[in-house]
Amino acid sequence: MSWLTSWRLAFRLARRDLLKHKARAIIALVMVTLPVFGVVAADILSETTSVSTVEGIDRQLGSVATASLRLGGDHQVVQSIDPSSGWGTGKRLDRSATQADIEKVIGRRTMQPLNLAVQVLAETSHGRELARADQIDPSTPLASGLYRLVSGRWPSGPGQVVVNQALRDRGIGETLTVVSRDSSERKVQVVGTIEDASTRTFPVVVGLPGWLPAGPSEADMGGGPTGVTPGPGWLIDGAWITPAQLHALNDLGVVVADRYMITHADEFHDELGSDGGYSDDETAQVIALIVVMALIEVVLLAGPAFAVGARKQQRSLALVVASGGTPTQARRVIVAGGWLLGLSAAVGGVVLGIGAAWALQPVAQRFSDTWLGPFQIPWSHLAAVALFGLVSALVACVVPAWIASRQNVVAVLAGRRGDAKPVRAFPWIGLALFGIGVVVAVMGARPSGGQLTIAWAAVICVLGMVLLVPVVVSWMARIAGRFPLPVRFAARDAVRHRTRTTPAVAAVAATVAGVVALGISTASDEKENRETYTPSLVMGDAAVSAQPYDDFGDPTGKATDWKAVEAAVRAQVPNARITRVSGLQDEYSPKTWTAVDFEDPTAAKNAYATIGPGPWANVFGTDVIVSDGTDLPRLITQLAPDAAEALRAGKAVVFTADPSTTRLDSVVINVERHTPGKRGHDRSRVTVPAEVVEPKTGMTPPHALLPPKVAAEAGVPVTTTGLDVTQPGLSKSQQKDLNATLLALPTPASITVERGYEPSSDIAIIQALLLALAAVLMLGGTLTAMFLALSDARPDLATLAAVGAEARVRRKVAASYTFVVAFVGAVLGMVVGFVPGIAVTRPLTVTDYYGQGSSGPFLDIPWLLIVLVVVGLPVLSSLLVGACVRSRLPMMKRLS
Repeated sequence: MSWLTSWRLAFRLARRDLLKHKARAIIALVMVTLPVFGVVAADILSETTSVSTVEGIDRQLGSVATASLRLGGDHQVVQSIDPSSGWGTGKRLDRSATQADIEKVIGRRTMQPLNLAVQVLAETSHGRELARADQIDPSTPLASGLYRLVSGRWPSGPGQVVVNQALRDRGIGETLTVVSRDSSERKVQVVGTIEDASTRTFPVVVGLPGWLPAGPSEADMGGGPTGVTPGPGWLIDGAWITPAQLHALNDLGVVVADRYMITHADEFHDELGSDGGYSDDETAQVIALIVVMALIEVVLLAGPAFAVGARKQQRSLALVVASGGTPTQARRVIVAGGWLLGLSAAVGGVVLGIGAAWALQPVAQRFSDTWLGPFQIPWSHLAAVALFGLVSALVACVVPAWIASRQNVVAVLAGRRGDAKPVRAFPWIGLALFGIGVVVAVMGARPSGGQLTIAWAAVICVLGMVLLVPVVVSWMARIAGRFPLPVRFAARDAVRHRTRTTPAVAAVAATVAGVVALGISTASDEKENRETYTPSLVMGDAAVSAQPYDDFGDPTGKATDWKAVEAAVRAQVPNARITRVSGLQDEYSPKTWTAVDFEDPTAAKNAYATIGPGPWANVFGTDVIVSDGTDLPRLITQLAPDAAEALRAGKAVVFTADPSTTRLDSVVINVERHTPGKRGHDRSRVTVPAEVVEPKTGMTPPHALLPPKVAAEAGVPVTTTGLDVTQPGLSKSQQKDLNATLLALPTPASITVERGYEPSSDIAIIQALLLALAAVLMLGGTLTAMFLALSDARPDLATLAAVGAEARVRRKVAASYTFVVAFVGAVLGMVVGFVPGIAVTRPLTVTDYYGQGSSGPFLDIPWLLIVLVVVGLPVLSSLLVGACVRSRLPMMKRLS
């Protein structure tokens, strides 16, 4: 028989078998189709939601303009082809480029002025809210495609604007008050509603050039809500910009986004460079790891269906061999079934995934702040996913095909089971693989960078576990000898049909292993957070600090009105003790700052000898507290009981994390100060008497305490920086109300209440999701195996019924078989999951404090989650099966 004829016969036999046993074929088809379907739908939605630079070029330039030229500040520009991915600066320029300067480089063009993505505050019915303000004439041809007029008309004067629906929904009328960064207000008339080309949910206001007062566009550098590079500029038409012109414009401080260059980036790679992708070995490893784990899970879930199919075909295969066929030809019949199911699953999964992605597009749009791109089908990705489905089906049928080709032909034709004896070396190979996995996990259990190594170790352990499953199932059958008939029958049937039982048990084990490993890692991470938490205040106390930034995130430069702040706090908590905290003054300006550090005066010259733990500014707004020893915050009295006495004696109190520095009786105070309009920094250095204290409690200390005289001598600026509120007794709702009151003040402030460590709800959500995932996959694997087992065991069950067994025996056998598969798989998965779960706690929870010691590792095993997965889910699965499976079975021949 020729090679082609042999395969044609194999496909014909496989097709007939699949049509004859439709239920079993559908099970295998679903197990392979579902992952293909899910990945295809997710991939298409991901490609559709992500808009590439080429796809989004009309969102930057509109549908007509050739390029956009944007002023990048008072420096020369260094850019690649696409400036939206970032650009650098070069030599400082004397002035910004003008339109005339640009026309000397590119010639006379139609140039439409624009200034996009300027942040403003829009007054709505909910208060002042951030909005994006564009200055451009949207009715001109060059602006076509940037906006779409939904209703009304385009603005015709500087006092008119159009807004998008997101701003309309916030409650605005026909007039709108806009507040610029310089706090100037302007009322404008709203004449229409637009749809922005990219932004969907963020408020947008568009008016003619000059409708906003001129402001420092550099404040917006870094990208607005749409990712457009800010700064005033122009849209231009005409010929595309050449590389030489781009370099010349960059030298003028102009950022260029040219349509032709961006859409034909490969042509200019040598001249301008590109922001294309780069090879990342770690990313490739992660992708490979995900593919391998998914392939293993799919193969194990689909394996039982192919195993039963091979058993159902054993008589046909025996006839093939008895008629002169070879074991290879017998194997081809099973593999041909894998080809047919794999191709069907691949094609069906891709078609269903495309349909699901198209149907889910509106749902994805609702959760996206920007408009989605065009519905995009990445055929190369889909081909890879389809190939994955085909390969998984073929791999799933390899072992059943190999076992079927080794069966005893005479025994099968005589009506007996013709399984070949299992290979004795497999359990030893499995044990060796498991040992290798443990060693690899130990190698990866290092303080940093071992997560991927541990993940690969988990894959090795899972593969070793698969080879150990038959031995464990055999042990289970021996133990079950003393149990009632249904359990005994189920356990021994599982051993007899190892090719069906092994992949089902392994699929459950692989699922449980992942759940246990992730459960241990998340619980250990939470334990680290809990045990390393350091309170900033005495339990129950509160701290009030200034809010020096406005709604734009810019420094206000205003001194806080502490009288108003204190009055607001007293109105809410009249019985609390309020103490003003003074310390190092900070004008909250990016150009004005003061830095203070403390040195060991006995250290060698140029040695790094700075002492003091810092920073502590998030509590009272300062790391250096200035006090004469009276009315100290209660936290300080607990950290250093003798601090008040030292301050009254004129000594500085410096907190340290290094016990060796507590011997010092003086410290050097270095003060560095920079003021606007002045070159360089003002520096002062003074040695003062001090007490260096190692805090005795687990609270976060400030950097230091200074008496007023020492602060003045060192040149440390002092001001009120916060309020210490002792025992306010605030509930969370009262704290929220008080915080809202403080934020609404002309000089806003905020309050923090020390409530100890409060665990995040994320850990509970993660564990619930892990439990749900385990339940779905475990039920899928066990129910599939149970259905196939009952189908395979019909002759045996019919025999039991014939000799007088109760009708309920079939139901009990089904429940027992489900429990055996689920419980054995769960126990094995738990053992495997402990290996990566415990190993990953070291890179995850060990923290090195830059030579000052380290914390961790922390290990916390979520026993409740493990018990629910290992015991609860198998019991639940068996109860569901016992309640749903039919008790009665029609009589049939004992030998099929």
